[in-house]
Amino acid sequence: MSVRKQRKKRTAGFQRTYLIAGLVVVLAIITGPYIYRYSLALFRSGFSLTGAAQYHNLKNFGVPVPAGYKVHGVDVSHHQGRINWNEVAAMDANGIRISFVFLKSTEGITRQDRQFKRNWDKAGEAGLIRGAYHFFHPSRDAAAQAQNFIKQVKLNPGDLPPVLDIEVSNRRSKADIVSGALEWCRLVEEHYGIKPIIYTSPGFYNKYLADDFEDFPLWIAHYNHNKPRMHHRSWSFWQHTDKATINGITGGVDMNVFNGSMQKLKRFCIK
Repeated sequence: MSVRKQRKKRTAGFQRTYLIAGLVVVLAIITGPYIYRYSLALFRSGFSLTGAAQYHNLKNFGVPVPAGYKVHGVDVSHHQGRINWNEVAAMDANGIRISFVFLKSTEGITRQDRQFKRNWDKAGEAGLIRGAYHFFHPSRDAAAQAQNFIKQVKLNPGDLPPVLDIEVSNRRSKADIVSGALEWCRLVEEHYGIKPIIYTSPGFYNKYLADDFEDFPLWIAHYNHNKPRMHHRSWSFWQHTDKATINGITGGVDMNVFNGSMQKLKRFCIK
């Protein structure tokens, strides 16, 4: 090989080296702050590569958790699949733990959640306070829907009151929606001896329920806000996200707070 060719080869090699080095420097400048913050977060959280559960502590449930509330919970259905309830109960993210759970039991007249019985038994064995909810369809017979729930759900002292999940109108009038919901609540209260909880959104409550359900405990669903938009009345539970990351559950999960202490939550339960 000639001297000129050798020089050209060395020059091309130097150019490639400088180019690669330049790219490395640029990447370091771009990613450096993120790597630093992530490493600092790992250090502060006590993260260990050998402790997978610590990942969720670092993530803090994957979503912002409203400040000022001491009692937290989740609600699930068969959509979450097979849940490891021991992992749910053991999770501790910066001092925040899951204390209660609402489980979907029934929907309409004939449907039962296929994971309900397992979820109910396993959540109880894990030491979580349990509650069950019915997804209500105003277009279907309210008494038959109440019986569907009653046949599926056996509540005991220490369990949360039954829940009426009412969030769709099925193109029914306000009068029909209110009449059916009140009938469901009346039959369920007669059976369990406790007033049901109403689950809904602020918009649905204000449009259909505000005039007739003031005396019922309220579980309100309102996402991405510091507080639920329910300034005109009190509420007991607030579902603040549907994207929480919870140990033992695959995918995003509905997360809630209780508006009170653990002692108050226990007093809220069936006696």
